[in-house]
Amino acid sequence: MTNDQMILFAILAAVFALLIWGRFRYDVVAFAALTVAVLVNAVPADKAFEGFGHPATIIIALVLVVSRGLANAGAVDLVARYFVQAGRSVSAHIGIMAGIGAALSAVMNNVGALALLMPVDLQAADKAKRSPALTLMPLSFATILGGLVTLIGTPPNIIISSIRAKEVGAPFAMFDFAPVGAACAIAGVLFVAFIGWRLLPKAAQERRSAQDLYELGSYLVELSVGEGSKAIGKTLKDLEGVSDEHGVAVVALVRGGQRMPGYARWLAIKEDDILLIEAAAEALDGFVNALELSYVDEKSVEESEDRRRRGRAIRSAYATAREASDKEKDEDEKDDSTPHDPELMEVVVRPGAMAEGRSAAGMGLHETQG
Repeated sequence: MTNDQMILFAILAAVFALLIWGRFRYDVVAFAALTVAVLVNAVPADKAFEGFGHPATIIIALVLVVSRGLANAGAVDLVARYFVQAGRSVSAHIGIMAGIGAALSAVMNNVGALALLMPVDLQAADKAKRSPALTLMPLSFATILGGLVTLIGTPPNIIISSIRAKEVGAPFAMFDFAPVGAACAIAGVLFVAFIGWRLLPKAAQERRSAQDLYELGSYLVELSVGEGSKAIGKTLKDLEGVSDEHGVAVVALVRGGQRMPGYARWLAIKEDDILLIEAAAEALDGFVNALELSYVDEKSVEESEDRRRRGRAIRSAYATAREASDKEKDEDEKDDSTPHDPELMEVVVRPGAMAEGRSAAGMGLHETQG
């Protein structure tokens, strides 16, 4: 094995390790690997970006554009919702969804087809009160098999066509793969619809609804910063190391009954401040002990609420007496100044969303939204 080969294998091993780790975006990892390969002369500098001009890359990019157009137009969602009904049996559900997935992946990227149909499948499973684990894996297999039918359905077909064009002088046509690919796709869809889903582990079949896939299993807790706490003088940014170590998330800083805005991540924590923490039950005690914090007891919470209610009543009466003619405006100002209890909400990042592939820090959520 030559030195260049050893270097390339080492780079590939590092790429796989980084992708499994998941700390960095896949595109950053890929570009970094290419850069390293060029720097060590394993790849000629004048050919580093030659792959971007490969027909397979261009075709896949165009297919993704078409896929996004179909998604934005709502065509896929409309077709899927028309065929999927909650009262169908598992086999009928899988057969219809798998058939739609296979047909879509034949004319668009199979990964894109799966991403578009997943939310529909989850909603259908939830309405039918059955586990989505029964239908998601068959849907995945169906989109893979559907990509075998046409030239553009899957990247390997495009690559094989390019090689054939170089060797024979003519590439494969759009439906040259159909005789074999369609047979495999039909057989595969029938198998997963009637037999395949029965082979799934029983644990997966016992889940009740799609909500179980997104269960938080954690608590939203208020922790008080008392005298002598190690958190005093530090910022929320400084606490990220400790919070990561114990698997908790510092959601917000509350001072004087008011939740501080986004820039509070750079404010020094003071005595009597309250930290709003989201964490699993088993992780809370470790974080509390590490920073010498204390739980906000029910009595102090009730007293704080009483003070808030009295303060709101006084402000409301004063505003009404002074500016009765502008009551609506005063009420708006009062509502804006009234501290609101924080809420924990779950959201799903849909394919193509601006948040896809980005971290909370990269989008500045803490800084801009608190």
